[in-house]
Amino acid sequence: MRITRETYADIYGPTVGDKVRLADTELFIEVEKDYTVYGDESKFGGGKTLRDGMGQSPNATRSDGALDLVITNALILDHWGIVKADIGIRDGRIIGIGKSGNPNLMDGVSAEMIVGAGTEVIAGEGMIVTAGGIDAHIHFICPQQINEALASGITTMIGGGTGPATGTNATTCTPGVWNISRMLETVEGFPINFGFLGKGNSSFPDPLREQVEAGAIGLKLHEDWGTTPAAIDNCLSVAEEYDVQVAIHTDTLNESGFVEDSIAAFKGRTIHTYHTEGAGGG
Repeated sequence: MRITRETYADIYGPTVGDKVRLADTELFIEVEKDYTVYGDESKFGGGKTLRDGMGQSPNATRSDGALDLVITNALILDHWGIVKADIGIRDGRIIGIGKSGNPNLMDGVSAEMIVGAGTEVIAGEGMIVTAGGIDAHIHFICPQQINEALASGITTMIGGGTGPATGTNATTCTPGVWNISRMLETVEGFPINFGFLGKGNSSFPDPLREQVEAGAIGLKLHEDWGTTPAAIDNCLSVAEEYDVQVAIHTDTLNESGFVEDSIAAFKGRTIHTYHTEGAGGG
């Protein structure tokens, strides 16, 4: 029995040479390699292959290496290539990209990709799997932002805040040990990665050190807190001491200098600049 290429793509997803349009853009991607095996594809559902004694091994246990979860026939888009493959997951982590199934009956099953009775399935047919996005400028105002981020493909949120506070509305920092600790506790139950920036606006190092030691992944300098050349220099010095990043909001900094003064305070050190359109940023 033979099926058309279009029908095959509808059932199992595109294969080598097929092109896929990205949403409503004029961008197309082409499948470069297919790790699944034609005629032995893993697919769940009535009359499909992931059944006991067929694509599902009847005797493989978790200790034998059976997967916790498999994503079948996914179109993977990553920096190293565009491929069609199954994705194997154990302990919440991807442990294999290749061909899943029952090695007793199926050809080409990857050694670490056995499907057993304890394996859950997510159908990846017709779906694109790619790395999650990182939003590096978040005002943490409300938890509803998390659902919106996930729906948009964002899996990491970096910024600061304490909720609907005036400081949070204006700046992207979580100031102080107590606030950082509470925010870390608050987000523990959400299925997304968080990184909190402490307040970097201090011309003395100890107030910044205690925030990094409390769990801040970096420090944020914001003009509303007084981003003077002294604060910039001190913040970057502490960041170098702890090997963390510094972000800066520079516009309207002419109260303490102009763009030349900001650049001089950087002293050639790495800094992430936001809102650089004002006097302090040129």
